[in-house]
Amino acid sequence: MKKILLVDDHADIRRLIRMTLEFEDYEIHEAADGESALRIASQVRPDFVLTDVMMPGPVDGLEVCRRIKADPELCDTHVMVVSARGQARDREAGLQAGADTYLVKPFSPLQLIDSLSQLWLAQ
Repeated sequence: MKKILLVDDHADIRRLIRMTLEFEDYEIHEAADGESALRIASQVRPDFVLTDVMMPGPVDGLEVCRRIKADPELCDTHVMVVSARGQARDREAGLQAGADTYLVKPFSPLQLIDSLSQLWLAQ
């Protein structure tokens, strides 16, 4: 079973993603900020991290991505940035931080499942 870490400061967004993925074969973990996301990621070692960019605290989603990709224990983790920021420079910043893919909010459940499936196949 693949493990996913959802990182978003909005509980309703995490709930929506969780509900979308409940019918798939995933073990889902959640974090409301970047610092707790990094702590949980080191404990759980997820296969996928879905992270928002804008979150409270000193660690935003891009920094979460950078740190995961720089950690020898987590560097193979697939990171998907899920953000309302959808301009070309935002996408480029996500990819430069090490994200494997970038999904713009709002997204459909099918888009999310398709994006995860593509990452899964890339493993």
